Amino acid sequence: MGRKLLHFQAFLSCGQHPLMYMLQASASFQNQRIPSDMVFLRTSEKAGSCFIRTDQLDGETDWKLKVAVSCTQRLPALGDLFSISAYVYAQKPQLDIHSFEGTFTREDSDPPIHESLSIENTLWASTVVASGTVIGVVIYTGKETRSVMNTSNPKNKVGLLDLELNQLTKALFLALVVLSVVMVTLQGFAGPWYRNLFRFLLLFSYIIPISLRVNLDMGKAAYGWMIMKDENIPGTVVRTSTIPEELGRLVYLLTDKTGTLTQNEMVFKRLHLGTVSYGTDTMDEIQSHVLNSYLQVHSQPSGHNPSSAPLRRSQSSTPKVKKSVSSRIHEAVKAIALCHNVTPVYEARAGITGETEFAEADQDFSDENRTYQASSPDEVALVRWTESVGLTLVSRDLASMQLKTPSGQVLTYCILQMFPFTSESKRMGIIVRDESTAEITFYMKGADVAMSTIVQYNDWLEEECGNMAREGLRTLVVAKRTLTEEQYQDFESRYSQAKLSIHDRALKVAAVVESLEREMELLCLTGVEDQLQADVRPTLEMLRNAGIKIWMLTGDKLETATCIAKSSHLVSRTQDIHVFRPVTNRGEAHLELNAFRRKHDCALVISGDSLEVCLRYYEHELVELACQCPAVVCCRCSPTQKAHIVTLLRQHTRKRTCAIGDGGNDVSMIQAADCGIGIEGKEGKQASLAADFSITQFRHIGRLLMVHGRNSYKRSAALGQFVMHRGLIISTMQAVFSSVFYFASVPLYQGFLMVGYATIYTMFPVFSLVLDQDVKPEMAILYPELYKDLTKGRSLSFKTFLIWVLISIYQGGILMYGALLLFEDEFVHVVAISFTALILTELLMVALTIRTWHWLMVVAEFLSLGCYVASLAFLNEYFGIGRVSFGAFLDVAFITTVTFLWKVSAITVVSCLPLYVLKYLKRKLSPPSYSKLSS
Repeated sequence: MGRKLLHFQAFLSCGQHPLMYMLQASASFQNQRIPSDMVFLRTSEKAGSCFIRTDQLDGETDWKLKVAVSCTQRLPALGDLFSISAYVYAQKPQLDIHSFEGTFTREDSDPPIHESLSIENTLWASTVVASGTVIGVVIYTGKETRSVMNTSNPKNKVGLLDLELNQLTKALFLALVVLSVVMVTLQGFAGPWYRNLFRFLLLFSYIIPISLRVNLDMGKAAYGWMIMKDENIPGTVVRTSTIPEELGRLVYLLTDKTGTLTQNEMVFKRLHLGTVSYGTDTMDEIQSHVLNSYLQVHSQPSGHNPSSAPLRRSQSSTPKVKKSVSSRIHEAVKAIALCHNVTPVYEARAGITGETEFAEADQDFSDENRTYQASSPDEVALVRWTESVGLTLVSRDLASMQLKTPSGQVLTYCILQMFPFTSESKRMGIIVRDESTAEITFYMKGADVAMSTIVQYNDWLEEECGNMAREGLRTLVVAKRTLTEEQYQDFESRYSQAKLSIHDRALKVAAVVESLEREMELLCLTGVEDQLQADVRPTLEMLRNAGIKIWMLTGDKLETATCIAKSSHLVSRTQDIHVFRPVTNRGEAHLELNAFRRKHDCALVISGDSLEVCLRYYEHELVELACQCPAVVCCRCSPTQKAHIVTLLRQHTRKRTCAIGDGGNDVSMIQAADCGIGIEGKEGKQASLAADFSITQFRHIGRLLMVHGRNSYKRSAALGQFVMHRGLIISTMQAVFSSVFYFASVPLYQGFLMVGYATIYTMFPVFSLVLDQDVKPEMAILYPELYKDLTKGRSLSFKTFLIWVLISIYQGGILMYGALLLFEDEFVHVVAISFTALILTELLMVALTIRTWHWLMVVAEFLSLGCYVASLAFLNEYFGIGRVSFGAFLDVAFITTVTFLWKVSAITVVSCLPLYVLKYLKRKLSPPSYSKLSS
């Protein structure tokens, strides 16, 4: 299922290079993105390898080491690439960004050279070259590149409130049809009944709230403007005007870790030697110890004997003689300074090309232009710390590394072997030979689970690791073992043999390395903190109190993810954590799910691979169990998996989900969620541009949901129902009017009155509901529990809708019957009286609905009233019934009479007073939760 790519000569001899890219990343072309997926053929770096940054692919800001194909890297000159005959065989395009299988074959040599290609020989599109120049052959382009296969197409998002209002509008349409049919039936289907049916449909068409969409969309635009103008969350951008109400109804928040919860800046916090522990405030003591130990070495040069006999003695006597604290600190600092995969890089002076960068680096060891490169930010933090206490890493290549002591002396160490960190072994090792003493030492550092069985017996390691983990520090155990020349030679021969075996190579190599990992001397325990973003803990606490379940989806390692979950208080201190064991088939998944089912109230930590297996066989069971957890952490997630988890949650729970992230790898998840929030961070603006809302810091999400989410939902619910009420009340009056006049399909109000009713007379007060708020912002943030009520969706439901329908029918009936009862003698004035009462009722109803007055609301009420009174004078011909048929015009004299005024007032009072009384009683007898707080 692979593909064989064209021969080099086939596509290079024609003078064009359609499949070759040269990416320069020297002083002038640093940080170029790789345009397509390539196999890495050649680099300008001496070591034959280079670093790339993958933040837009997997969200991790640490640098990855990539290795050039050795066959092409060894060619004497760049031009020789064009003269060889070779081909690359690559597997078919797939989603997994962490694996690749292929072969490189050079045919024109005798015998042909075959090289296997793995993930470390590839450069995926969207990654950035961080050092040197790279040349590669393109294997996937366009839709087949890993980055494109891991992104999903954006979809249009529709808010839950809009869907609910659509349901209600359908119900209203049904009511309109039923009402019209009833009217025609009561007429007895006399004459051309179908024509009458359509006339009724048109007369009652006000039941359908056409102005609802206009009002809601204007409201949403207003909410967006308010969010962007909020001084407490500066820099927030609303990129969609359709779903601000969703912010008020979230149940699940899915967050990225790196750059969202953490700043991705590692700081060395703690060094523990078993009997003594050093924190940030006592680092100066370590500095003086290191300085003293190197000064002593200078004063007694005979202290280090190059022969191996004393070394053996010192090794055997380690447990018996207690070393001084000073020498133990010195050993620990030296081990940390040597056991890593960090390369110091010196920024080249302007005008110097990439090739001479290294020539210069040999002479210029000045501190200010040195930066460290490594595949893990933890390691950089450790090496930076050794520099701060006096032992500085000044240069490193594949064969050696050099340290500078506090006194300026440079120590050189030969790197004999490197054992890189893998997620299985959870440790890394290095064997070095000190050039000055010829002493061979095997250093090792790793996670406490992996190291506790390797080091000599001690009684403090497990306890201290637990203490540091509870503080949210990432712990590494450092150990060493001194080797004799014979021991090392014996190891090397076995190691080389294991590396050449074809079957079970990995197992055999691991077995040989494990033969060294015995009875190692425990040097120290280090604690590194990944600094959290500002106010992450209180924000997560607030969201949890608001009833929002938080899931952390990260591409990072399991240990790191668990660590951050504890330090950010995503998982509270008292809670257990259930780490889902790696599963590969159906049987294992079944057993592990059963084990998890027996646990109660504990957080779940699961890795991407296990998740994939469980979802394949037990999707429903896993989601159901995970939803009961207080917190879920998914680590080693690919971008597609993140989006898949969001989609699953939405389908299974039918609750609203929100995704928040800051890197290109979070885009799929942000687009899949009901509401996507992007953070502008170190990883670029890709996430914030793809999101519905863009914020500058994680802590702003608290105010965004508690205050703006709440207000948007409550206001839109009130606005939507009021607009429906406005249409229903006038249709009720029309129905009463028609039934009084023997079911005649005659309009009660003429054209302009109907148009003016929904616009100039009532629009401003009704729209001013978007300024209403039931709780002060400070209250909403202080009592996040108020947010829980919103997720139940009680502000807009069939129950509240029916209440508004009943109010409309009651008021419409009262207004029309009242007008007909009180005006028997001047029946022609019915229109003027009922319409005046209707407008007054609407204005009073707005006042009844409002919970917190704003000066603009008062202005809107009086403005509308003023417009109406003014129009009475101008539009008097509209206030007769059927203008021509009755020949009645509105006489201004009649409006100014006291009878007109008291009758209108009486009808209005009867239609509104009972509602005011009911509202007062309800507030007294069963007040809403927020009113208890505000009182």
